[in-house]
Amino acid sequence: MLDSLRALPGGCVETLGLVFVVLIAVRVFDAAPWQKATLVAASSFGLLLSLFPVQLVRRRGWSVNVTTACLWCVAGAALAVTAIGGRNMQVFLPFMVFALLCITLSIPLMSQIYRKHYPDNSRGRLFAFTGVVRKASALIVAALFGRMLESNLDNFRWLLVAYAVGCVAMAACVLGMERTYLRRANQIRLFGALDHVVHDKVFRQLLTSWMILGFGNLLCFSLFVEYISNPAYGYELEAFTIAFITGSVPEIMFLIFVVGCGLAFDRVNFFIVRIVLNVLFMAGILIYFLGNGVWALYIGMGLHGVGRAGGNIAWSLWVTKFAKGEQVAEYMSVHTFLCGIRGVIAPYLAFPAIALFGPKAIGMVGAGLILIASLMLWPNMRIKGKAAATPVEPDPRAS
Repeated sequence: MLDSLRALPGGCVETLGLVFVVLIAVRVFDAAPWQKATLVAASSFGLLLSLFPVQLVRRRGWSVNVTTACLWCVAGAALAVTAIGGRNMQVFLPFMVFALLCITLSIPLMSQIYRKHYPDNSRGRLFAFTGVVRKASALIVAALFGRMLESNLDNFRWLLVAYAVGCVAMAACVLGMERTYLRRANQIRLFGALDHVVHDKVFRQLLTSWMILGFGNLLCFSLFVEYISNPAYGYELEAFTIAFITGSVPEIMFLIFVVGCGLAFDRVNFFIVRIVLNVLFMAGILIYFLGNGVWALYIGMGLHGVGRAGGNIAWSLWVTKFAKGEQVAEYMSVHTFLCGIRGVIAPYLAFPAIALFGPKAIGMVGAGLILIASLMLWPNMRIKGKAAATPVEPDPRAS
């Protein structure tokens, strides 16, 4: 119940990284390419550092809930500073990067909460229902905030205030959940979780494929807003239209398909699900960047939105199929750490590359990488997740 309630402000906050941070940078600040790349990569900086909060929580014996809530409150404070700073890029850039970094640092910790509170045999379905609430919220927020920016660009400050309040509301919800703890260890190696890559062959193969998939997807994802907001690439759409295409269209498709994707996650071989999602991402990218006319933008983002519906579930929960109970946060921290590496690199390549080679070339390269990642998964089609089902876990501090 509380996680569904948390999804309401969570959907609002989600639109910041997906749409509005770049839109504000382009329309309000006329940001330089390196500044836009830094803002897009900000969340990935948090993923890159995500190994460390998990190990720190284990070392200190802190509650996962309290640590997560603290990160979100700090992010809210940073967003409040960006709102106060107004049209000052020297304030907006560092504090926005810091806020997005703090939000993403919580991801491995939330995976442990999902592992405890969502039973193994229905985890995908339950997470999908929460996703419906989150995406419905994001859909409404994207449309409303797009209208606000279109009417007056100075309204961006009110958007930032709303995002700050959303972070605090998420923190309040997670504090209300039953406390979750990681197994405490007196001696922790900061990179100790990477041992799982060495010893777990299937995990290693999945990470390699996901690295290639993610890089191709992020290369294109970084440019979805830039491509149709920068007149240099042939489109000069209104702020509301940009927000609707890149924000609302994929969220609508997410809402339609997410429950079915959750059921598929619970019942269908994970590798089959992953390959189908990859095909949807690939098709959406090709149509978006290679198609002609606004219709191609809608169709491309629609297909990408269907891919996101399943991709969100797979990305957030897949380690629960392959990691044992108390290792979920560590497995997820390795996954997010590698996501951070590609997420930091991709935007800094994407913005100069689209200027040099054009959007069509970027779309083809991104789709090609996703195809390679899909082919790498094919030999593992008969493998199933091996994690033991443990619907209720004891408090690890007792041992």
